Amino acid sequence: MKLKVCGLTKLDQIQELISMNTDFLGFIFYKKSPRYVLNHLNLEDISKINHQGKVGVFVNEEVDTIIETAQKANLNFIQLHGDESENFISELKEKLNLEIGIIKVIRIGNERLDSASSIQETINRQLKTSNYLLFDTDSKAFGGTGKQFDWTLLNEFEIPLPYFLSGGISEENINNIKILNQNPFALDINSKFELKAGIKDMEKITKFKHLY
Repeated sequence: MKLKVCGLTKLDQIQELISMNTDFLGFIFYKKSPRYVLNHLNLEDISKINHQGKVGVFVNEEVDTIIETAQKANLNFIQLHGDESENFISELKEKLNLEIGIIKVIRIGNERLDSASSIQETINRQLKTSNYLLFDTDSKAFGGTGKQFDWTLLNEFEIPLPYFLSGGISEENINNIKILNQNPFALDINSKFELKAGIKDMEKITKFKHLY
C-alpha cells in the first residue's frame, strides 16, 4: 500500500516526507479548513516542490478555480471532497491537463447502511470520470476529523477502481485493514499524525511507515 500525508503546510516537513519516499502529498485548498494551505504557502511554493504525487484537495469549488490552481501549483492529482456531480467532474476532466488524475471522495457514515445500494450506485458512476476513489468518514467539516467509519461497510461494495482509505487511520487501528476484502491502493493519514492542525508529528509518521 502507498501512503498519502494530507493537510501539509510546512516546506521543511514536506521535504522530509519526500526524503522518506512518501507517495502522495496532500494540500488542502478549502478555505474553511484549519489546514488551508494558502494561509501558509503560495502557489509558486507548491509548484517548486519536486514530487510526482502532489494532490490538491477541493470542496465544492468552481471548475475554473480548480484548473487555475492546478496549473499554477503544478498539481498531479485533484481530490474532490465535496458534493461534485458526475457532470461537474466530466467538465473538469475535459478542461484539465490529461496527465492530472482525479480522486473522488465518497463519505461514509457509521450507521449500518440502508443506503448501501445508493453508495454502490455512486461508486459505479465514477468509472467514466475518476481515476481513484477515496473513502472517508462523513462529516460537515469534509474530512480531517480523525474519526474512523466502520471499515467493514466497504466489504458490502464492489469497488472497481483503486481506492484510498481515510478517516482516523492510526497506529492503533492499522491492523484492522485485514478485515477488508479488497486492500486499499493507499492509506491517507492526517489529523492522527499532527502536533496541531497542519503541523505533522514526523516521528509518528516515520514509525507508522514501518508498521505496514
